[in-house]
Amino acid sequence: MPRLPAIDPATAVGEAKELLDAVQKKLGATPNVVRTMANAPAALKAYLSFGEALAGGRFNAKNREAFALAVAGANDCEYCAAAHSAISGSLKVDGAEIDLRLAGHSSDAALDAALVFARKVVEKRGFVSDDDLATVRAAGHDDGAIAEIVAHVVANIFTNYINHIAETEIDFPRVDLARVKAA
Repeated sequence: MPRLPAIDPATAVGEAKELLDAVQKKLGATPNVVRTMANAPAALKAYLSFGEALAGGRFNAKNREAFALAVAGANDCEYCAAAHSAISGSLKVDGAEIDLRLAGHSSDAALDAALVFARKVVEKRGFVSDDDLATVRAAGHDDGAIAEIVAHVVANIFTNYINHIAETEIDFPRVDLARVKAA
């Protein structure tokens, strides 16, 4: 049972209602993580603004979902693993590649380097080494890309931690993270 309630859009009021209605209009659904964030409209607005800003960056939707999967895998976030696996599937990413991304890898060399770096940012809490930076740069990622990768990591840690704390009810097909880690 969730430790923080998911706000019902039908009974939401004020700014929470406005934000939930906007998400429903844009996505055609209101995921439980968004409904949970609506407990604090400022938090939900920050999440939505961060996502909108990053959508205008250099990484395409498939790559943005890859960062979400890698961070979810690093943080054992079952909700985000399920949500971003479903979204990746809708973007025509195959199941084997989704599993690789949950493990912080990709079959694409440049994306693999970015995901490995993203996982190092999570695991080292930002204290990456000069070698970590050299490796991601050698794969073709400039300083702007590195800064944007860090932004993706931070945005996804936010949702991972909300879900850990709230124990958000998963409203996407579940993913067996233990199976992915064992592979």
